Amino acid sequence: MDVLSDVVALMRTGRPTSARISWRAPWGQAFPPVPGSAGFQMILRGSCWLIPPGGGPVPLSVGDVVFLPHGDGYGLTDDPARPLAAAPACDPYQDTGLFASADFGGTGAETVTLCCGYQLDPGRTHPVLGALPDVIHLPTTLGRHPELRAAVELLAGEIDNPRLGADTVVTSLLDMLQLYILRAWFDREGEACAHTGWAAALADPAISRALDAIHRAPAQRWTVESLGAYAGLSRAGFARRFTSLVGQPPLAYLTWWRLASAALLLRESDASVAEVATRVGYGSEFAFGNAFKREYGLAPGKYRRQVCDS
Repeated sequence: MDVLSDVVALMRTGRPTSARISWRAPWGQAFPPVPGSAGFQMILRGSCWLIPPGGGPVPLSVGDVVFLPHGDGYGLTDDPARPLAAAPACDPYQDTGLFASADFGGTGAETVTLCCGYQLDPGRTHPVLGALPDVIHLPTTLGRHPELRAAVELLAGEIDNPRLGADTVVTSLLDMLQLYILRAWFDREGEACAHTGWAAALADPAISRALDAIHRAPAQRWTVESLGAYAGLSRAGFARRFTSLVGQPPLAYLTWWRLASAALLLRESDASVAEVATRVGYGSEFAFGNAFKREYGLAPGKYRRQVCDS
């Protein structure tokens, strides 16, 4: 798996939720902050204004996508001067259904939005998400991000007309949508020649190659020297560049990723603790258990039981 695919696989707990909402003027809706969550809004019809957690109102039009990776509060409205209703008409973080449709507001001009949300484990999300700004706005641009637009249309169609298999289709489309949003953002940041952070790390051929190797083969006995050689850099040069861009040394990131992968296996597979230890690169169950407990505060078996019971 590549880095962005892994971000999507690791980011959520439980299943996502989504809703297609028809708003008719006059309307204004506040969405309160929800720590440990990520959500996005897509404009399917009409136009409206985003009231972000900081800064002035942002106009949104058909095809625009807004991603809020840190669960910050925000508002949507037909008029930025209008007071916002405090109780959310549709809250993708609290509503338990995978998808829904609803109508709100008055009798005026219609705006249709697609609202989606993920619950996250705030202490265990991938650092890619931590590096993102509070709000990502991907405006409609002719010829840009056609796969993102296609995923939005498919998702809206499934919610409007659910059929057999809709649960699987909607869940898969939400994962696709999340991946396309991240891809579009990092492509844009790479084009802007960002020199630090994850955008630069993913755009750097050598560091991206090393990250891909770590993610695809976490059990391999990597060293700084072998990762540097794989990336085509000297040991010292690779270590400096990796640490500068990723924010931690290569072997520290390797350890973090091994344990994050182990936690995912414990949550979502029937593999024994010993099998998980082997699959993520630990030579003994004892060594794995100690490392896992240092990172997660629980022994692997207890972590699995706690997750299954919650």
